[in-house]
Amino acid sequence: MARGTGTVETVPQTAGKPPGGTPPGGTEGVSADSPPPQQLRNTYTWARALRKDWRLYTFLILPVIYLIIFRYVPMAGNVVAFRRFRPGSSMFGDEWVGFYYIEMFIQDPKFWDVFLNTVVLGTLTLVVLFPLPIALALMLNELRSRRFKKITQTITYLPHFMSIVIVAGFVYQLTALNGTVNQIISAVGADPISFMQRDDWFRTIYVTSEIWQVVGFGTILYLAALTTIDDQLYEAARIDGANRWQQTWHITLPGIRPTIVVLLILNIGTFMAVGFEKVLLLYNPLTYASGDVIATYIYRVALNSGSFSYGAAIGLFEALIGLTLVLSANAIAKRTVGASLW
Repeated sequence: MARGTGTVETVPQTAGKPPGGTPPGGTEGVSADSPPPQQLRNTYTWARALRKDWRLYTFLILPVIYLIIFRYVPMAGNVVAFRRFRPGSSMFGDEWVGFYYIEMFIQDPKFWDVFLNTVVLGTLTLVVLFPLPIALALMLNELRSRRFKKITQTITYLPHFMSIVIVAGFVYQLTALNGTVNQIISAVGADPISFMQRDDWFRTIYVTSEIWQVVGFGTILYLAALTTIDDQLYEAARIDGANRWQQTWHITLPGIRPTIVVLLILNIGTFMAVGFEKVLLLYNPLTYASGDVIATYIYRVALNSGSFSYGAAIGLFEALIGLTLVLSANAIAKRTVGASLW
């Protein structure tokens, strides 16, 4: 359309074609129903990438084999939740019983006590443990002394590399009647407390030990995400008069928001899978009222009592809850903040 006039210029249909009528790019012989060249190129992207970088893709062979053998093949065992299993017989059970075992644990009041313990302990772990690595990473990022920063990181990372058995041993030594904690309590004139024999102290002890063991190592991903933020944003903010708190709130936190969202979704997915090993090592019959979770309950009823089908039904129920939580958290995060796992 010519500017300033009302006339419209007609473009010939043969524009952009060579004299012989062949379209640019040498696509003669391609019918009108054929996909465009760009779509054809995208079709062969994976094949071209595999041919070009096949040496790198070979590193995926062992992890994929591991996942297939130890993650996907065992899923076939979930059929035991619907079949009666007897040790020494078929690994997929002897006879079909339908939802018998599912109805069995749904009607079991003991299971719902364990379910409530799992929800409470999982909520405490998520609410307390998830924000602490973020706060620690922000504080480490503000340190100006590189030597002090490295020393602090080393000290906070070390507990993660300790065996859970060692951590549980530390907890027992600290909370014993003649342990360090009770020695301090006695020094201020109070009576010693038998922490490990009281169910009202179990959750506090568990969460506290998790903080000591996990928080330091959890800062690694956040510190890596902080290095991707452009320093020019901070310089511009300082020129505009923003203080350190305003820079953190408006630049740092939005910069690591995708990492926070992804890790939050992953943590929500493991919400019901409260640390089985540590709970098993710390709890005892006196603390079952608040410390017995689904994982330890399955361990007792399935392995100790031999009710494998009943334990499989409970485990399947727990897995479905975890899957639902992951899908819901991912959908909510995608709609609200635009970041998600997929």
